[in-house]
Amino acid sequence: MTDIVTLGEVLIDFTECGKSSDGMKIFEQNPGGAPANMLTAASHMGCSTSFIGKVGDDMHGRFLADTLSREGIDTSGMVTDKTCFTTLAFVGLDENGERSFSFARKPGADTMLRKEELREDLISSCKVFHFGSLSLTDEPARSATFYAVDIARKGGAVISYDPNFRAALWPDEKTAISRMKEMLPLADMVKVSDEESLLLTGRSSCEEAADIILSMGPKFVAVTLGSKGVLIAREGKQEYIDAFKTESVDTTGAGDSFWGGFMSSFLSLGALPEEASWEDLRKCAVTGNAVASLCVQKRGGIPSIPAKEDVVSFLDNVKGLN
Repeated sequence: MTDIVTLGEVLIDFTECGKSSDGMKIFEQNPGGAPANMLTAASHMGCSTSFIGKVGDDMHGRFLADTLSREGIDTSGMVTDKTCFTTLAFVGLDENGERSFSFARKPGADTMLRKEELREDLISSCKVFHFGSLSLTDEPARSATFYAVDIARKGGAVISYDPNFRAALWPDEKTAISRMKEMLPLADMVKVSDEESLLLTGRSSCEEAADIILSMGPKFVAVTLGSKGVLIAREGKQEYIDAFKTESVDTTGAGDSFWGGFMSSFLSLGALPEEASWEDLRKCAVTGNAVASLCVQKRGGIPSIPAKEDVVSFLDNVKGLN
């Protein structure tokens, strides 16, 4: 039984990294994609992992398949398609490491995954099935995602969902909100950014938004707050867990790496989200914050995700200072 199976996009983040001698922007090839980032963090933390998605039969697709394999991720569920091109994202960075995106995805290979191409055996036998909202933007990937979630639920997996909003990939905000909310009743655990939580619920505070999301069906919600940490919530209980102070170079993959670190700790509990003690969930969030803190100190998605020994050393040092 695989610990975590993810479905969704794996892509190239061409991340801004300075200028040439002629003053032209230079972009660095970094493998990424939210589900793949999350899975890499979980793999680094010792989980058995498997990725399901589609890439093009091109140099970028081959690079991504090789990258995931090197990270210890099973790629037997990754499909290569000669009829479409691997999805690309161009990432601009401001002075604080915050990002802006431009996508080459019309269509991208990740949107072309069909339900007939899914490795149902992987999905039906995993402990956690994780997916994001980018696979909901276009058919046939949207139908494939619903189909996969149904298989995973019937197999008894904990369903993990990341409503990862990218405005440029949706026809309009109203459509995005509607489709992202459709998946909330099917999820057991949700990782959502502060801005996304307000967008989905129409509320003015993350505390209110977390309660609204919980009322839709999930048993646990983590609202990531960037440099401020995370708000964790379960029915009748909420708490802010502070982030670790660090110098941020690039926030790409920060939320994904947080969730990979969190879920790796959660799986070690051997409990459902509604059964785990609050103190254990707090410890999961602290581990997630540590992984994210180390992640933002480097550029790119997958290349920036720390090794387990670095996370353990970081947490040991923090405990020593306290």
